[in-house]
Amino acid sequence: MRIIDLTAPMSDGDPTMPMDPKLSISWHCTLGTLGYNLSRVTTSTHQGTHIDAPRHFFRQGECIDEISLERCVVKAIKIDLTHKKPDTPILPADMEPYGAFIEQGCSVLLHTGWEKHLLRKRYFSGFPYVSKELADWFADRKVGLAGMDMPTPNGRDWQYVHVRLLGAGVLIVEGLVNLAALPDERPFTFFALPLKLKGRDGSPIRAVAMLD
Repeated sequence: MRIIDLTAPMSDGDPTMPMDPKLSISWHCTLGTLGYNLSRVTTSTHQGTHIDAPRHFFRQGECIDEISLERCVVKAIKIDLTHKKPDTPILPADMEPYGAFIEQGCSVLLHTGWEKHLLRKRYFSGFPYVSKELADWFADRKVGLAGMDMPTPNGRDWQYVHVRLLGAGVLIVEGLVNLAALPDERPFTFFALPLKLKGRDGSPIRAVAMLD
């Protein structure tokens, strides 16, 4: 097997969504102070490569610690959307070449190439986005997980798209990187394992793909 790392690194001061807490990673103590190195991390539950739980948008929605791990380890297919221009909708028609895989139960990873803007301010706006029509399409077909290399599915109709997907049991993984390393038109096993944060709305993850 071959393992592909799909996780963005986290560094002190990395950019965040405008209203989110800033990421801080600093030394709490060092070999020179207490005789060992230990770091302090302050972060949003939605920093970098992360997964959304239904509690993110629903008062009584599932929390991240309540989601079964079987839903976080799935068969997936990469959807090549690198032809999409900035600020254009991703539509159900874009899924047509992959329909057979989705009908067989594959989750989807949307590859737009937007990760090239990862550490720039531009990363958080102007990306190709999941349309309301596509959110409905995923929900109606009970796609188990929708991952993407954008910071959020939709920066305009963000509430509708999140509520539609999470309300239908579609987990959302945002901020993926390195999707170009995944095979075209061949399923793989995708791992999106969150921290077990009790009662919380999401979590950073170490996202990887395993190629058989």
